[in-house]
Amino acid sequence: MLSTYAKRENDRGFMTNLGDLEIFAKVVSTGSMSLAGRALGFSPAVVSKRIKRLEERLGTRLLQRTTRQISLTEAGQGFYDRVLAILAGLEEAEFFIAGTSAQMHGTLKVSAPTSFGRMHIAPHLKRFMDAHPDLAINLVLSDEFSDIIGGGFDLAIRIAELTDSSLVARRLAPVRRVLCAAPDYLAANGTPETIEDLKRHRCLPAHNGDVWRLEGPEGALSLRPEGMLITNSSEVIREAVIGGLGIALRSTWDIGAELKSGRLVQVLPAYEGSRNVTLSAVYPSRQFLPAKVRLFIDYLAELYGPVPYWER
Repeated sequence: MLSTYAKRENDRGFMTNLGDLEIFAKVVSTGSMSLAGRALGFSPAVVSKRIKRLEERLGTRLLQRTTRQISLTEAGQGFYDRVLAILAGLEEAEFFIAGTSAQMHGTLKVSAPTSFGRMHIAPHLKRFMDAHPDLAINLVLSDEFSDIIGGGFDLAIRIAELTDSSLVARRLAPVRRVLCAAPDYLAANGTPETIEDLKRHRCLPAHNGDVWRLEGPEGALSLRPEGMLITNSSEVIREAVIGGLGIALRSTWDIGAELKSGRLVQVLPAYEGSRNVTLSAVYPSRQFLPAKVRLFIDYLAELYGPVPYWER
């Protein structure tokens, strides 16, 4: 909707300034002047000219340009955060005037882990989309962390121990991870009694090669299991542990039903995954959260809660 601002041709007018802001924001979100121009209907040369004009007007460089990529300067990052607030505010103002302030429009692009997205986001989309029939959802599932800015995502759902970054994170739910195995595996190989016993068992490493970060009676400890199964898929590890191949460290959101049914058994219950790993919504803007993003995050936070349904 806001691309109408970018098409104003009065170089001295306020609306032209708004157009320059939208072009700048689109360049940052796509990471490319060509892609930004394609989205807004301009040639790369016009986009470059408008960015240059904006920088000259502000008296500072906003973007660092190389042959391969475009990145924000420190001033550019602060400016970008504030530009998002301006553009999103204008969009909501237009919806209000049009009498549609209660409805969300456009597309919400979300990144999420493959298994979690399939199990705990996709089944709950209907209620959210029924409440906002004019809002499209683009749900991209991947076991790798997506580049939120470069990929043009509105937000990402992440299950991790988040480190400091320029992104903003909101905790949605705790993540509980347990050591588990199939009864058939334990019947054939015995049940480990101590953490040292794991060395004599077949352990299934994480799909991404991460160490097992555990908390137990001795405090925090890390293990790096070396197993015969190597895969880039978390779902392969899940099926392998259910199938009796060995012992794995899995989240209860992933294997809660199997624990309840007895298809899997928790082993070494005194040791569980680090409590620093959480389920979070991560998004780029510190200064303003677009209404469609806020509504979706609020929906997920209410859906999961402090004690998620898979733990009840």
